[in-house]
Amino acid sequence: MRAVAARVTEASVTVDGDVVGAIDEPGLLVLLGIHADDTPDKAATMARKLYELRILRGEESCATAHAPLLVVSQFTLYGDTRKGRRPSWTAAARPETAEKLVDAVVASLRERGATVATGLFGAMMAVHSVNDGPFTVLVEV
Repeated sequence: MRAVAARVTEASVTVDGDVVGAIDEPGLLVLLGIHADDTPDKAATMARKLYELRILRGEESCATAHAPLLVVSQFTLYGDTRKGRRPSWTAAARPETAEKLVDAVVASLRERGATVATGLFGAMMAVHSVNDGPFTVLVEV
């Protein structure tokens, strides 16, 4: 499981002109990719890492600052570009598996007390963010 976590002052996701998820205060925009071999155990671990990741201002985490997260599924994080000019997507989980694991990460974050907005799985999304710093890290479990 792989996530790109960006510290933002605000972020939103729009599908067909409608905002489907947004955070309007400092927090994290999380682009989340699911690998074909990922399991529900990894979902809980990823949620813990994201919620406790100390990359907000003052070395705070979403847990300590009560900051929101916007989680957006992103299968392209497992695109393999080492060979040729066209990415291979074979490492990414199948949609039916990936959706369940993205939902599991979101559910685990909420169980921890996080405020979580989401994109719409499988939709063509427009993601708007105002990066803070910018400060962006790759998180893998």
